[in-house]
Amino acid sequence: MNAAAWGLGAAVLLASIVEMVEALTIVMAMGMTRSWRSTLMGVAAALVALTAFTAAAGYALATWLPEAALQLAIGGLLLIFGLQWLRKAILRSSGRKAMHDEDQIYAEEVAAAKNAGEVNAKGLDWFSFMISFKGVFLEGVEVVFIVITFGLSADNMPVAIGAAVIGVLLVLVVGIAVRGPLSRVPENTLKYGVGLLLAGFGTYWSVEGLGIFTDSHQSLEWPGADLAILVLIAAWYGLSRLMVRALKRPSSAQTEAVSTTSGS
Repeated sequence: MNAAAWGLGAAVLLASIVEMVEALTIVMAMGMTRSWRSTLMGVAAALVALTAFTAAAGYALATWLPEAALQLAIGGLLLIFGLQWLRKAILRSSGRKAMHDEDQIYAEEVAAAKNAGEVNAKGLDWFSFMISFKGVFLEGVEVVFIVITFGLSADNMPVAIGAAVIGVLLVLVVGIAVRGPLSRVPENTLKYGVGLLLAGFGTYWSVEGLGIFTDSHQSLEWPGADLAILVLIAAWYGLSRLMVRALKRPSSAQTEAVSTTSGS
């Protein structure tokens, strides 16, 4: 595999791990608090819906758009996802947003499950079914978009699908072994890294796709070809660190010094 394929696989693998860790927290909370049967039925229903959604979205993108327009559309989607993830990572790194805590989220989901009323042992527990369905589907949709966009743009769907499946299986196996939320996974760091990868690849393919507006309607070429992706990722990292520094809250000692100076 070339560098682009390795980058593709890494981005999809990390994204699927992050999203499935969050989905696993919800599923564990519902299953261990209310009904495993209803929870797993919700998970199964979400997987069926995701399969249908993947087939429809992938077919539409692959058949309806010419190559340059496809790159522009896909690059734009990746930029949207990447900048959303980067924004949260920057806010967390600068202290403006609380770090993502799976233990806390698990406790909140358990409390909500306990307050939802009694469990119907004979019938379907709609609360655990719907919460599990929603959690898996919403987290899965983002993975699906990343798989489709990366796979189609790099013309390597097998690598994208394989990386996503490996990520899901890793989370599933570890979750079964731990029997609880995967709070030790460095989720915030992974999100930062995925945000950089998505923003870098998204910028690369978006600019290539701008060729749709030229007379030839052909994709534009980057100097250095795929190596330009590394430069773009480094540029996004540098910009993000500048933003973290600009947004960083002053320490308590600095705040007291400023207050003292202002008072005097």
